[in-house]
Amino acid sequence: MQTEPVDTAGTGTADHQLDVVADEAELRALLGEPMPAALAKERSRLHDLDREWLAASPFCLLATAGADGTCDVSPKGDPPGFVLVLDDTTVAIPERPGNRRVDGFCNILTNPHVGLISFLPGRGDTLRINGRARLVRDAPFFDRMVVQGHRPVLAVVVEVEQVFSHCSKAFLRSDLWKPETWDPAAVTGRAAIAKALERPEADVADLERYYGEEYAAGLYRTSP
Repeated sequence: MQTEPVDTAGTGTADHQLDVVADEAELRALLGEPMPAALAKERSRLHDLDREWLAASPFCLLATAGADGTCDVSPKGDPPGFVLVLDDTTVAIPERPGNRRVDGFCNILTNPHVGLISFLPGRGDTLRINGRARLVRDAPFFDRMVVQGHRPVLAVVVEVEQVFSHCSKAFLRSDLWKPETWDPAAVTGRAAIAKALERPEADVADLERYYGEEYAAGLYRTSP
């Protein structure tokens, strides 16, 4: 066990002490051992039920880590079935026009290990896939990834090493899929955030237009 000082008020002084878990033995003593069923559900190949899930899912999160340990989690979304199943141990995720930061892709170039969580709106369970990724600039299956005339110039091909369904508890605790709990206006709007943190020189009205209909109309259009 380690106790570390932490500045929780941003004052430069340690106001509290953190009781840090330092090794797996301490972690297991705190949380216990996994249930046998949680271990037994892990597989190394896609089942037909996994294929069914991916065919219906329009959204996933792709987690990567660089050789230096820096991490990234990127949202990926397209029409249902966009995570293309190539065979029982291989899936492919198309890249669409975005902000070109490519943080996760740079991570893959130095560390191929990735984690994928696939979502189905309204469902609390998720499908988790861990494996090794490659960046592919072209392949025959790219023709199956065309959406609104956009053929991707890059895809992440993941060799499946571990796949299993994850339980619903986090979604149930958060009421994530209950519309009555949704309040998108509870925080500052996207245009105002961009004005404050990213584009201070821009006019708010222009940003409102950009993040409105213009933004939705350009989802598959590559900017010059």
